[in-house]
Amino acid sequence: MSLYKDAGVDIEGGDRWVDVIKRIVSSMPSDPNSVGGIGGFSGLYRIDGDLLLAGCCDGVGTKLEVAKACGVFRGLGQDLVAMNVNDLVTCGARPLFFLDYIACGSLDVPLMSQVMEGIADACSQTGCALLGGETAEMPGVYPSDGFDLAGFAVGLVRESDIIDGSRIGAGDVLIGLASSGVHSNGFSLVRKVLFEDNAFDISKQYAPLDEPLGAALIRPTRLYVRQALSLAGTGLVKGMAHITGGGLYGNIIRIIPKGLGIRIDYSSWTRPGVFDLISQSGVDEEEMRKVFNIGIGFCLVAGARDADEILRRCTEMNETAAIIGTVTA
Repeated sequence: MSLYKDAGVDIEGGDRWVDVIKRIVSSMPSDPNSVGGIGGFSGLYRIDGDLLLAGCCDGVGTKLEVAKACGVFRGLGQDLVAMNVNDLVTCGARPLFFLDYIACGSLDVPLMSQVMEGIADACSQTGCALLGGETAEMPGVYPSDGFDLAGFAVGLVRESDIIDGSRIGAGDVLIGLASSGVHSNGFSLVRKVLFEDNAFDISKQYAPLDEPLGAALIRPTRLYVRQALSLAGTGLVKGMAHITGGGLYGNIIRIIPKGLGIRIDYSSWTRPGVFDLISQSGVDEEEMRKVFNIGIGFCLVAGARDADEILRRCTEMNETAAIIGTVTA
């Protein structure tokens, strides 16, 4: 059994659940405006001619528990927006609006105000209207200090501008954009190995970190919308992937056409120290790669001859980027 499964998260079980969902959805009456089916980073729906809406839904997982231990909650708002708009933009869609859902045992207004401030700021950074949401007090379902967050993002893309990976071919390169750390995936495993198995103190600093452990763990998920849309606008990008649960391989392979594969050079970038600490605490390299982004939060696929131009543009945007692999036959 993997440590992640032992911590309560079954990746393979999640994949089987997606297959069940696909089977159920396939039994529904077809909608001629639904484009591309389900299973991508976002779903697409035609609204007029070649104009399509893109929609997605996500949360921040058990990072909530780490934020509670630190007593810092504003970053969760950015996490929530980022987990959605980063998915949305992978098809080339521009975010239009965002909605939030907050469920709690008892509404803590000062705490939730921090979360909402983070949501509002992240929406502003990505040009996304905060259109509304729902706050549900659910005593008996959640403990008095318990809560969960979910978000929903909708964007717009012309069908002619969709980036879906269909142009990807053997010899293309994978260009990774740096993450800020763990982002918002894998925290059940983080909590198990750091706090249950090894009893680290969240307020203390441990090598190789240059800050307290809690600060490294709750650093917000990066927002990649500005960079992704700018690079997509060059016409050089063939595919984009948001690196979340499932790691680099599990997310990039989702946009690779059947019959092709990918080869990732895991030595081609510098990992944030927090991943070294997690690894040293008992997680083997295979599981690290399967669960975490290990330093790359977003990936672009482009032709080998266009890689230098994309890297140049990344530098102009103060974006840390590197060629991290290739598409294989």
